[in-house]
Amino acid sequence: MQDMMFCLNIGHLLPYSMSDSNSSDFTNPSTFILLGIPGLEAAHIWISVPFCTMYAIAILGNFTILFIVKTESSLHVPMYYFLCMLAITDLVLSTSIVPKMLSIFWFYSREINFSACLTQMYFILSFSAMQSGILVAMAFDRYVAICDPLRHSTILTNPMVAKIGLALVLRGIMLILPYPFLARRWPYCRTNIIPHTYCEHIAVVKLACADISLSSYYSLSVAFLVISLDVFFITMSYIQILRAIFSLPTKDARLKTFGTCGSHLCVILASYIPHLFATLTQRFEQNMALHLRVLIANVYLLVPPILNPIIYGVRTQQIQDRLLQLFTHKWT
Repeated sequence: MQDMMFCLNIGHLLPYSMSDSNSSDFTNPSTFILLGIPGLEAAHIWISVPFCTMYAIAILGNFTILFIVKTESSLHVPMYYFLCMLAITDLVLSTSIVPKMLSIFWFYSREINFSACLTQMYFILSFSAMQSGILVAMAFDRYVAICDPLRHSTILTNPMVAKIGLALVLRGIMLILPYPFLARRWPYCRTNIIPHTYCEHIAVVKLACADISLSSYYSLSVAFLVISLDVFFITMSYIQILRAIFSLPTKDARLKTFGTCGSHLCVILASYIPHLFATLTQRFEQNMALHLRVLIANVYLLVPPILNPIIYGVRTQQIQDRLLQLFTHKWT
């Protein structure tokens, strides 16, 4: 997903020179310097407030989902197992970005080790791929539950859910594994300064003083493959779901059945609409300020981890009841 984002132009916006860096060997730099949000350095403290709040909501919301599903036996079904997988990816994604961002904003801790930078890049990209795959698995669960309800429990058994989860993890690991290896092989002789809050893939490889066509072509291929296939499978699942819903005899039955898909549809929109918007910013990046593009790149990754637990918390009666029970018990 990430590589459908914009490429950053850094040349004339860097407040640091190459001589200011702790590393003089730019063919193999020991550290990179993250600028945060270029042009808004004076407002970093104020900008940190909404990002810190968003991170706290994401952590609290997703841990709450994990706790409730674990303790509520009625939620021990495939749909909520997949929701737990989504919550874990959301926790990893947000934690891969926000703590370092806040250290830049609060403590001016802008340096990041070269290996740590590549690790951060890898985690963001691989868990983004896993997140997209989990949405496909959730769509498949809804398809089986609505189109073949009598066989739902025999098709999506616990071992099958575990195998699907393992396959999604392996897909994310294997597809993204070449990214850091390719990035590590390039010589970096221009600068080690990244005008961003995290090690975004294109922003890093653009610093290389070599032909990075291999990295660019591979990243675009993976992004197109992952997104196009996942969206295709989700679309096909919902076409079959809608056909099954419209074949039901009464309006109430159709509404009730479609309501079981509402949370998943909202999560899909929360995941793909920010991505679509970020892709459009890439298309019109020449007309958009750099600080605005960096802000969009951060919000794009943080919106789904915030909204996903809220959506399921609002739309799932069992989660609401369990939360009410917990708060009532604590109050009494």
